[in-house]
Parts: sequence; C-alpha cells; structure tokens
Amino acid sequence: MSKKQKYYVVWQGNTPGIYNNWEECKEQVVGVSAAQYKSFESREEAEAAFQRPYDEVKGHKVASRNKECIVGVDENGMTVVKPGCVDGPILDSLAVDAACSGNPGVMEYQGVYVANRQQIFHYKAPVGTNNIGEFLAIVHGLSYLKKHGLSQIIYSDSVNAINWVKRKECRTKLPLTEQTMELWNYIRRAEAWLQNNSYTTEIRKWDTDHWGEIPADFGRK
Repeated sequence: MSKKQKYYVVWQGNTPGIYNNWEECKEQVVGVSAAQYKSFESREEAEAAFQRPYDEVKGHKVASRNKECIVGVDENGMTVVKPGCVDGPILDSLAVDAACSGNPGVMEYQGVYVANRQQIFHYKAPVGTNNIGEFLAIVHGLSYLKKHGLSQIIYSDSVNAINWVKRKECRTKLPLTEQTMELWNYIRRAEAWLQNNSYTTEIRKWDTDHWGEIPADFGRK
C-alpha cells in the first residue's frame, strides 16, 4: 500500500512555507533553533494552518476551506477556488510591487502598507527588469519587517519572485555591465541577506483575479 500524501507547514525555519514531502521540510527545520512545523493530511488543512500563528495550531486540528469552493491546484501549487469563495486580503500586511519602463529599463519597486496605502519604502535603478524589482521588493520587505520586529505578512503578485526568494537566488539573465554594476551589487546584498538570515514572515501570492491590482501597483498597465 502506498504511503498517504502529507503536507508540512513550516512557520519558523530556513524558509517558512508549505512543503509536500518530509525531505524538503527537513531541510528547512533540522538544525534550526526553535523550529516550528507540523504535518497535515491535506493541502487545504495546511493552507488554513499557515494563515494562523503556530501557537494556535499546534496540538489542534485546523478546519480547511469549504471543499465545495476548491477547484484544484494550479501549476504553481496554489489552491484554485471558485469566485466568491475566497477570503479578502489581510489589511494589516505589506504589499510589494515593481515597475519597469522597458525590460530592461528604468526599474523601481515599493512597499506599501495595505490598510492605508502608505508607502513604506521605495527604490529606483536606471537599468533593471521587472522580475529583479519584484525579487528585491520582497527581500526589502523581509528585511524591513525583521529589523522592526513586525509580524505582518507580505503580499506579492509575482510567482517568479516568490520562487526566487524561496531559492535565495535572483535568477535573472540581466548582463553585468558598467551600467548595471550598482544594481548587481544590490542584488548580491539581497541574496546574502537571504543566505544569512532566518525569518518567520509569510509571503503570500496576491489574488489579483478576486482583489484587483495589488496596492503597491504603480498603475502603468
């Protein structure tokens, strides 16, 4: 009889998130002081648990979303739900986004507090790409929240950037030139931060289809 699929939530470890096998989960928690993780029988239960603090979840069974709402899982491993079944965004959170005039071109990113749309940070480079900006925005947000001891989640609408952050590497093909050297130095510092820092911040994909444009959007579409 084949082993039943389990899902593992890591709240505190090398890279917090949801993992679909123990080997990946183990890489995040073994050797990490005060690691926080727990296994679940379904993806839905794991996702519901990840939205709550570890202290509320450990030792308790977590209710999952209404199964009638769930359509399936997309190519990025994210749960797909029917319109009208998805919850709204958490307002006490940080949203990040990037924009680029040309690709490559003048690039900038910002972090915005979702509840009141207040800009928290902003960066601009003469040459870059949108994916680089999205990646740097998430890392900047992680660094900002950790520095100030804040527990908000981060929303990004870029699956690529979220995956790059998970891998702790900016997988851009932007060439290193005299013009891009300053940005590349900035990228290397961001990658070094990911390599040398642990964090408990949850990074979530902004649901543009149901919630509209992410609050940090530059409005240039």
